[in-house]
Amino acid sequence: MSGSWNTIESDAGVFTYLLTNLGVRNVQFEELLTLDPSSLAELHPVYGVIFLFKYPTDTPYRATGDKPLDGSFDYQIAENKLFFAAQTIPNACGTQALLSVLLNKTTTSGDEEDTKIDIGPVLTDFREFTIDLPPEFRGEALSNSDVIRDVHNSFAKSSPFVDETTRNPNDETEDAFHFIAYTPFNGTLYELDGLQPAPISHGACTQEGFPEKVMEVIQRRIARYGETEIRFNLLAMTRDLRIRARELGDVELLEREERKRKDWQFENALRKHNFVGFAGEVLKGVVEHKLKEGGEEVYSKWVEQGKQKMLKRIEERQKGRAGGGEDVEMQG
Repeated sequence: MSGSWNTIESDAGVFTYLLTNLGVRNVQFEELLTLDPSSLAELHPVYGVIFLFKYPTDTPYRATGDKPLDGSFDYQIAENKLFFAAQTIPNACGTQALLSVLLNKTTTSGDEEDTKIDIGPVLTDFREFTIDLPPEFRGEALSNSDVIRDVHNSFAKSSPFVDETTRNPNDETEDAFHFIAYTPFNGTLYELDGLQPAPISHGACTQEGFPEKVMEVIQRRIARYGETEIRFNLLAMTRDLRIRARELGDVELLEREERKRKDWQFENALRKHNFVGFAGEVLKGVVEHKLKEGGEEVYSKWVEQGKQKMLKRIEERQKGRAGGGEDVEMQG
């Protein structure tokens, strides 16, 4: 029986250190702010991309019959050493998408040498154990991996009030988001989505042509949403940019990347920290100040103003959700 998985943010720092903690070497993530293929090409070598989008709970996820909305199902490739796992548990799609790229870029894959990754002993053992299993059994093996689940959950936000592991994935009060992966494998661009029955082929694709090809596919996917829907996130899995900086002798780039790593570490530490005690002490200090300022009357007025502001914020949030343009934190 598998344990529970928390949701994690679609964040380059979270995904980079998730990889590091799993034992992967010399790989990082970069957030892409544009769908211009050149922004992806300049990160060469790129191993794949992770795309986060609003899960379409009110529209079909597949075309009529046994076809995806774009591309074609390739049932045979999963039997020919491409790692593809069915998603069998909620909240695991972020790590599953990440592994869908990683486990297809190992030293035993057929791709170019500069796109192969040292995935470390933990993931090497996992791949060797599961590669000959059917996709649904691979998904079960992932769900039941204590090591991978513990690393995944270590990047969840600390919340004493909400237990993410018991959240109902079918709860319609919140929009659902989903991670999928795109990666070139043996000359073909594949979309790897654990909620689909098989890998989706998007046609011939070389490593050099991957940036342009994948951006075309993602743009077609985004076009299926309404014009007001802007809640998408795209992360590129690439070689550690500090290696490039050292190879080129680019001191400025190296310093920038080292600062970025320190910032990521600090932000990840904040995600794990429980601020309830701190917030409680601040609130007690504010209440004490208000009482000294004007007694119960000023205090009561301040509380009422706070309630009204919160009601207004809730109303604005509901309006934003209806229009699809709300600025929200992206996690899946």
